[in-house]
Amino acid sequence: MTVRAAQQVVDDLFGSPPDRRFAVRYWDGTTERPAGHAPFTLAIRRPSALRRMLLPPSELAIAEAYLLGDVDIEGDIEAAASLGDVAVGRIGSAGGAARLLRHVLALPADDDDAPAPSRMHVARRLLRFGRRHSSRRDAQAVRFHYDVGNDFYALWLDRQMVYSCGYFEQGDETLDEAQEAKLDYVCRKLRLGAGEHLLDIGCGWGALVIHAARRYGARATGITLSEQQAAYARARIEREGLAACVTIEVRDYRELEGDGRYDKIASVGMVEHVGIQRLPDYFAAAYRALKPGGLFLNHGIVSVDRGRQRPLLDPLWRRLWKRDQFIHQYVFPDGDLVPTAAVLESAEREGFEVRDVESLREHYVATLRNWVRRLEQHEDEARATVGDVVYRVWRLYMSASAHGFHIGRIGVVQSLLAKQDAAGRVPLPPSRADLYVS
Repeated sequence: MTVRAAQQVVDDLFGSPPDRRFAVRYWDGTTERPAGHAPFTLAIRRPSALRRMLLPPSELAIAEAYLLGDVDIEGDIEAAASLGDVAVGRIGSAGGAARLLRHVLALPADDDDAPAPSRMHVARRLLRFGRRHSSRRDAQAVRFHYDVGNDFYALWLDRQMVYSCGYFEQGDETLDEAQEAKLDYVCRKLRLGAGEHLLDIGCGWGALVIHAARRYGARATGITLSEQQAAYARARIEREGLAACVTIEVRDYRELEGDGRYDKIASVGMVEHVGIQRLPDYFAAAYRALKPGGLFLNHGIVSVDRGRQRPLLDPLWRRLWKRDQFIHQYVFPDGDLVPTAAVLESAEREGFEVRDVESLREHYVATLRNWVRRLEQHEDEARATVGDVVYRVWRLYMSASAHGFHIGRIGVVQSLLAKQDAAGRVPLPPSRADLYVS
């Protein structure tokens, strides 16, 4: 009887078995298959799983059901990322919600072997470090994300440990090739020259500053808030004999000297941590640090959805559905994706001239799919390194992100910004042709 009640809940959420695009297996081995190919199987592990996941329903509760092992995704987890949207579309009416509630209440509330909820409540813990996007709290939030451990990231990143989207010019590049191409693309967009001083804001494990010094003869300084990243980058710089021209500092962007000491600045995957209220501070700091006539390449994930006109009740719905709370609690505490227009407007208000804007959205889809595949290939090592829950967090987070990029809910944009000299000049060629010369 319990299995039948669970089947009714699944029917309410996703339609009848032949109409679904995935298989479902229940805790007793009962399996339902779609009429066509099933890219993944939704495994419901225990009788109480659906009730615990759906009372009350939210994006966070559904994610935590996977993290705790109440349900599992076997196969293509990116293909499962749309299940929440499918369910919301099917139960959007009062009648649909009432029918679902009746079936959910027929399920047991708990099982003897059910895992206890174990939410991290990162946002709550961060309160003791001050207001959102204060320097002290930002440092803690960044360290929560990046100090999962260098060994964990090394399992699925490329050989240079680049944690941002690659550049898949032909589409069949390996991850190593695509990340090497992206590093070079950034340097070419900046028209980086020998002897020039490059600043990398949010330098990660040092790949860009090392590439800039080795390939372009630049002097380079990288700043990060992660001690683990800094230690890794410094060790690599020493190994490669670049200590005379590349330095890594643990420093907040707000602590940059305002003396125009840098010829070029890059920030790749950092602006997502800044917050919309702090964008003026971020661009002002970069503007002060850049020499007149210098260039700043800002590369970051943006919210395409947030830039569109939304229904009047959308803020209330997002709050009830706990939209983005999974990421805030488990992945990127205090992360803030803003529309492209907000980024560019803040840059212009602080004095920058926008010279070029390029979306690399499809490149991030390819990158994330590579990361997920590599993570899954190293599943046993990942679980041994960080534990089952953290492995599941990252598998779910990166797969859901790939889906978000794929359907155009989020994007990634490179903006080339210029600080004009006293005569209004910017040393750029008259076309972009030089960017595509091998």
